[in-house]
Amino acid sequence: MCHPKHQANKCNLSTLSALAVALVVTAWGCAQVQATEPKPKAEVVLRSNLKFVPLNPARGDAAPQAGVLWGDIRKDVPSGVLLRFAAGFSSPPHIHNITYRAVVISGAIYNGGENATKLWMGPGSFWTQPAGEPHITAGAASGGATAFLEIMEGPYLVQPSKLAFDNGERPVNLEARNVVWLNPSDVTWVDSGAKSSASQSAKIAFLWGSPDTGIKNGTFLKLPAGFQGKLVGNASQLRAVVIRGEVAHQLTGKPESSKLMPGSYFGSKGRVQHRVLCEGGSECIIYVRTECKYEVASS
Repeated sequence: MCHPKHQANKCNLSTLSALAVALVVTAWGCAQVQATEPKPKAEVVLRSNLKFVPLNPARGDAAPQAGVLWGDIRKDVPSGVLLRFAAGFSSPPHIHNITYRAVVISGAIYNGGENATKLWMGPGSFWTQPAGEPHITAGAASGGATAFLEIMEGPYLVQPSKLAFDNGERPVNLEARNVVWLNPSDVTWVDSGAKSSASQSAKIAFLWGSPDTGIKNGTFLKLPAGFQGKLVGNASQLRAVVIRGEVAHQLTGKPESSKLMPGSYFGSKGRVQHRVLCEGGSECIIYVRTECKYEVASS
């Protein structure tokens, strides 16, 4: 069950409507963080450098394999991992002690009731799993699947369904074709620059957040093929995971750059400029989790 110290946070995930947060998220909270975090920090983790271990140690190789992007899901800290599901994988019914959020990167994944009609979610789909709710997770019958999973606190535990409880949340299953994308004119966060045509503009989709405080939130950022510009984190923590496409990433003022394939991660704390280029001839989608707002501009 949810530990009492977790009731107010991880057991109260709120899914928001598309336009609400665009109006209420301000830089007020960021200003306070900036005063206590004078030195910006940045990090990059390539998918190719991940080391995978069983997500559920009790099942060993029969469990999905997890590669850590940040944090440690065995501890009480915010964490993000890349999951690999074997072809045809299906878990037994179970619950988790905490709520998690996840995004499909490749293949197809089902997450829901054991006896429900399976809604297979393809790449770019988003789902949440409330703490305490019995469910199964299954992967595509052929080719396997990969996904990104995020928790705000931990540890992440797999527990039997007999320990089920209702923490008041309800699951979200947002298939990629149902994601609502907003143009730069709809969102003050996205500035595509005077030189960009409409076809070269970034787009944003709101996934979750807290409209009451306007602090923590998660979004998809879509960059058209060939987009070149910057993603700027404010004083707060920014974490970004490549979901689709090939992103060339470079920190402003640094000579080296990295090619980020889907499942790779870059992040920062403090006002850091991330130079990004969407390569490979197809659009790029990035999951961005931050506190306060971030900025995107083409160049």
